[in-house]
Amino acid sequence: MYSKYGIINERCGETMNQKVKQLLQDKGNNHILPFLWVHGEEEAVLREYMGAIAASGIGAVCIESRPHPDYCGPKWWQDLDIILDEAKQRDMKVWILDDSHFPTGFANGALKEAPAELCRQYLYYSSVQIVGPMKSAQLDVSKHAKYVKDPFSGGSIFAMGHGKEKRQFDDDRMVSVCAARVDKGFDASTLIDITDKVQDGQLVWDIPEGKWMLYINFLTRNAGAHDSYINMIDKRSARKQIEAVYEPHFEHYKEEFGKTLAGFFSDEPELGNGQLYSQNNAIGADQDLPWSDELEEQLKLRLGEEWRGKLPLLWMNELCPEEAAKMRYVYMDLVTRLVEEDFSKAIGSWCEERGILYIGHLIEDNNSHARLGSSLGHFFRGLSGQHMSGIDDIGGQVMPGGEVYPKKALISGRDGEFYHYMLGKLGSSFGAIDPQKKGRTMCEIFGAYGWSEGVRMMKYLVDHFLVRGVNEYVPHAFSCKPYPDPDCPPHFYANGHDPLFRHFGVLMRYLNRMCDLISDGIRVTPAAILYHAEAEWAGNYMLDQKPAKVLMEHQIDFDIIPTDVFVETDRYRTKLGKVLRINEQTYKVLVVPYAQFITDAAVKAILELKAAGFPVIFINTLPEGIVNGDNKLLAELSDCQVVALEELADSLKSLEIPEIKLDAEYPMLRYLHYREESDLFLFTNEDITQTFRGLVTVPAKGKVYEYDVWKNELRAVKAEQMGESTTITVELTLKDGWRMSLAKAIDYPKFQEAQEITAFENVGLKHPEFSGFIRYENTIELPAITNAQLRIEDAFEGVEVFVNDESVGIQVVKPFAFDLSKKLKTGMNQLRIEVATTLERERYYAPADPADFMARLSKAQVLESTGIIGKVTLAILK
Repeated sequence: MYSKYGIINERCGETMNQKVKQLLQDKGNNHILPFLWVHGEEEAVLREYMGAIAASGIGAVCIESRPHPDYCGPKWWQDLDIILDEAKQRDMKVWILDDSHFPTGFANGALKEAPAELCRQYLYYSSVQIVGPMKSAQLDVSKHAKYVKDPFSGGSIFAMGHGKEKRQFDDDRMVSVCAARVDKGFDASTLIDITDKVQDGQLVWDIPEGKWMLYINFLTRNAGAHDSYINMIDKRSARKQIEAVYEPHFEHYKEEFGKTLAGFFSDEPELGNGQLYSQNNAIGADQDLPWSDELEEQLKLRLGEEWRGKLPLLWMNELCPEEAAKMRYVYMDLVTRLVEEDFSKAIGSWCEERGILYIGHLIEDNNSHARLGSSLGHFFRGLSGQHMSGIDDIGGQVMPGGEVYPKKALISGRDGEFYHYMLGKLGSSFGAIDPQKKGRTMCEIFGAYGWSEGVRMMKYLVDHFLVRGVNEYVPHAFSCKPYPDPDCPPHFYANGHDPLFRHFGVLMRYLNRMCDLISDGIRVTPAAILYHAEAEWAGNYMLDQKPAKVLMEHQIDFDIIPTDVFVETDRYRTKLGKVLRINEQTYKVLVVPYAQFITDAAVKAILELKAAGFPVIFINTLPEGIVNGDNKLLAELSDCQVVALEELADSLKSLEIPEIKLDAEYPMLRYLHYREESDLFLFTNEDITQTFRGLVTVPAKGKVYEYDVWKNELRAVKAEQMGESTTITVELTLKDGWRMSLAKAIDYPKFQEAQEITAFENVGLKHPEFSGFIRYENTIELPAITNAQLRIEDAFEGVEVFVNDESVGIQVVKPFAFDLSKKLKTGMNQLRIEVATTLERERYYAPADPADFMARLSKAQVLESTGIIGKVTLAILK
């Protein structure tokens, strides 16, 4: 994937964009904070790695505490003292991952021996089918009101209990006993609460005629995968995270808070019910559900004393979709609000009061962001207290050509549409619409792609997220452990064994410049898509990535907005009228994906927008019901526009929603329009099979420049002015006597095995186990020249070119084109090309390590070529 920036000086006249001016002088801000995994290493190693991070052009670090043996203990403070000292010397910032174990919520073991009432609690049920009529039927419900783990449910490689045995609790208790007729399926109209017929654990009931199902609803602390974790929906329990982690750090380093110590990072906090990392954990699935006393009180307030009799609706909805929808919505709404208040906002407020930031991400994978289990039920509420929006991309989730295939990622099935059309935009949308986040969106990136991942793939990944508006990054990871650390590679630098480390540094400098360009301003996004969470909780629905794909493939940028923007209008600064304004974002249309049920707030906002003449488009059909309001309002939606998904793009074009135009359709062209001093346009071609060439018309006028962010060069671009628009030509290309020698990274620059070659071929065929540097040398005699460009058809992986022992730069993706004009001289010239490989082949052929996580998960893989492949040409203009 190749990308270009266009800058149109509309508001600045002939004055250069000041941010670009600063970047051209290598004066920019830092937007990168890589994980540094520490394991209790000696001081010299910690200082060496801080130096390596700084040498990469990175100005911050996030200390990954998971592998440390003494988190919040004497050795931890000793190591952190060293890291903070090194950071101050290098003018770097330090962030800290907020727990000793993954995921966040272990509270450094504070719940291991805590009173039971502080530990996680779950609601579940047992069912018994009976046939009536039957007088005085008797059932010992006490035997049913206990959690028994399904012996056939299987396990997970991630089922970390952080103890030799799972803690057992003895406070399981019944909540209610309900019954419903099931002659033709579950019938909500017959659902009754018969809890009052239970005495001393014995149910005695006169069963009416028909086939009935009894539901014994009970509470347990013995379900879930993590027993020694905080309860995210219990204020006292969630507070333990602050007490056990945040406050000890404040006691030790309060003078550094808001100075060298920038903030804390939460990694994938979870509700923890059900089977860990299940992809079938939407509300309604047969699983235990999160519970707390606070939730029970809220249910009473929302539903009255009848709440107990409605509990079976959390699982059953065969013949009662509307009743089940209302109960499930209430439950999920309350749970996610408690997560927001008790956990996310509590930590965010604590940090804010002490002058630091709170960041991180939850699990979004394969649509988990709106579900329970390994996530927090609602993307926006789960990250509500954080000061940046946050997402992560690991282990083959986003990948070149991966919009549909493959169907499997690192440890689970893979929804390519979600990762390519939804993930990045989900993150950047929250960064844009929440004033607290100030336009910042963080992505944890690169982790667990394996040793085959090099700067070529990394460049693809950062461009993928940059064009979607992500402007803060946490590369995963630097590891202080001796190479090769088997834990979720690749690892940058790798004690000096990484051949691509210098190339990685060039990539990081590029990334920092790009992030600077898309910070402190506004992303121009003409469309808004309504977040599908409530629709999923309540009934049948359409995933947001379906319309997102349509918009993205037709160059119509968008944000994903939650219904909360219509409820918390002050927080989100929401204004409804002829345009929809949320915070600093302005939208020209609202797209509502198919939803069987919709919320009262959404309907009322849509009606207000409609009355102001603002277009709202429903996909496929109008909603059938209002999940928390009066269905009579639905009649007022009857004249809203409804279009089939496949007709959505044409409908938006008819409304003149797109702001850029192509001379020919090209579904894989992505763009970002960012506005600060000037209008900035980023274009990327995500088609890995062909080059994009065409005319792009953008909604701005003025002098046009192309800023080559990789080379940090600015140049004028030929453009045709057309009234208030500008047409520019964009070309995003995938272009295509020597002696060769080899050197491992740890031995560089001592090259060996020098040999003459007659063609540029895959070096891996002759040296299958080699990883390191491949040097190609030649001597060329030239006349006087004014312009010369070296072109390399393809290479794996990073390429640096030297002319007469002077570097002319590093490239990591095609086109490998180097301007040699200022380096070549009349007469004899020494030309040297050095290609750095990944560590893939060295690790692939190494003896198997039982602790190697990646090796255990992966099968035999296709190995990349190494070295230069194809032609090397020198184009000369005398």
